[in-house]
Amino acid sequence: MLPLEGPYILIYALILIVVILISWIVYLEHRLNRWWRGKKASDLESVMIAIGGAIDDFETRHGVINEQLIDINRRLKKSVQKVQTLRYNPFRDQGGNQSFTTALINEEGDGVIISSIYSRDKVSVYSKPIRGLSSEYELTDEEREVLEQTKK
Repeated sequence: MLPLEGPYILIYALILIVVILISWIVYLEHRLNRWWRGKKASDLESVMIAIGGAIDDFETRHGVINEQLIDINRRLKKSVQKVQTLRYNPFRDQGGNQSFTTALINEEGDGVIISSIYSRDKVSVYSKPIRGLSSEYELTDEEREVLEQTKK
């Protein structure tokens, strides 16, 4: 049995404090080793420099990606996004719906309308430029209808 009198209580308290401090040091050492990923404490500066370099690399890549997104969005606005086709018979006494009008329009309302008129003797193809969902050339009823459908 351990004596519990006088100076022995002080010795037991000191031993308990030493055990707690050793446990705490081991725990902190374990956490620091995980944070430094196995590097020594003398390499803390190199670890921080590596982290700073990784952040700089991330910021550079982020800037490049933002520039690419801006370019992609700019190009996307100019690409054909609305396509509408209408087939019809311009001549009541001939054939079926062999003639057609197709509109190819981008986000800004620019593009082209292509019309093909089919008759027994020939096929004629016409194109008219479109700027801001209108044309400087006279549009047929079918061309106006196709252009209206692209607005929806």
